[in-house]
Amino acid sequence: MQAFSFMPIATIETPFMEKFAIPRQAGIVSAAKGRVILCGEAAKPECVEGLEDFSHLWLTWVFHGVPQGERQPRVRPPRLGGNVRVGVFASRSPFRPNPIGLSVVKLDTIHIESGKAILEVSGVDMMDGTPILDIKPYIPYSDAISGASAGFAPDAPESKLEVLFLPEAEAALRARSDGDSVRELIRALLALDPRPAYKQAQTEGEYGMLLYDFDLQWRINGNCAEVVALRAPK
Repeated sequence: MQAFSFMPIATIETPFMEKFAIPRQAGIVSAAKGRVILCGEAAKPECVEGLEDFSHLWLTWVFHGVPQGERQPRVRPPRLGGNVRVGVFASRSPFRPNPIGLSVVKLDTIHIESGKAILEVSGVDMMDGTPILDIKPYIPYSDAISGASAGFAPDAPESKLEVLFLPEAEAALRARSDGDSVRELIRALLALDPRPAYKQAQTEGEYGMLLYDFDLQWRINGNCAEVVALRAPK
């Protein structure tokens, strides 16, 4: 069988410096913003002419943060508690024969910097620096299938945790020019409980995750996620 090789047409800048806490699907955290930085010939403004007429985009991308190696034919989706195996093609696991992702994001705006096109998008589910292979407009009449069945994931995930910002974290957010939007993102991410499924029954524990330029320190206290601090990464 013929092999194919593709060069990225863009990379995306996102708040997520590591895999932990990235939303498990695009669109479920609208506060997760990204910048698609087109490169090479694809960065020409002519390539995005007419794209402003569409509200949403399909991004095809590479799971560049997934270790290379042998792939298993079955995986354990977090939505099933991490205990039930399904075929890899019945999942959206990043551990795939070809590590390619597909996401629908909202197109917020298009602008040109130094003659190159940049797309501002929201609802992202990609790590910072993810290579983008292709961009296509989302077409509701063909892409939204009324009555489609969704197997083990029929509904969007619901918020599981109350989120409380402790004084040190609040002070750090007030000191940031983007503090309001960062607070909104943190609240949305923690409300969904980003911990692995096997830890979500635990009612205490301390955690950290890399967002933007800081290490977010937070802890579980019953059904509450307490945001402790925004600290410099180690």
